[in-house]
Amino acid sequence: MLGFIFFPSLGVPVEFLRANSVLIIVTTDMVYHSSFVNEDGVDRACGCPLLPLKSHIKGPAPVSDQDTTDIVDEAITFFRANVFFRNFDIKSPADKLLVYLTFYINVALKRLEGCRTLAEGTKAIINLGLEKVPVPGESGFPFPGLFPLPQSHKETELFRNYLKQIREETSGRLLSVAYRPNGTPNKWWLAFAKRKFMNIIIP
Repeated sequence: MLGFIFFPSLGVPVEFLRANSVLIIVTTDMVYHSSFVNEDGVDRACGCPLLPLKSHIKGPAPVSDQDTTDIVDEAITFFRANVFFRNFDIKSPADKLLVYLTFYINVALKRLEGCRTLAEGTKAIINLGLEKVPVPGESGFPFPGLFPLPQSHKETELFRNYLKQIREETSGRLLSVAYRPNGTPNKWWLAFAKRKFMNIIIP
């Protein structure tokens, strides 16, 4: 069940989602944006900065220090607020990547829905990782018009490989919050599988 209520102490309307006997409340007046607005020295593909990742997964992303925050951290931290928005005002190129990752987390949670153990969830995420990763201009890319089309085969494959890398890294970190240390589902995360970020139908 989805609806709106008003909390005088907050001074803003909030949206609530009831799923699996859980009431989730989130303020609806502010989208969280990426802090990565300085892109000096960062390569781009399809108008998107190829930001560094705290990752040992093979791919084109530069490696960032383990004690820093990267775009995957931001996407997971902001997900449960940003997923409620039907529109997202892009304020920097990094916001495009944040939007993409928010949608990907939404897709991944949908695949985890019904997986009652970490082992089942891991298998579902591995299967998701085996699927083709479309890039702008290809069928199945969820945000036509948001990213410029690649201008060469080299740019196409660079962006595809970056998306593969960042999706895999996001999947691993998502499993660590979607399931508790004992391997059982975390209802405070899996309940968000019911949402549709920006009203996009999840494949």
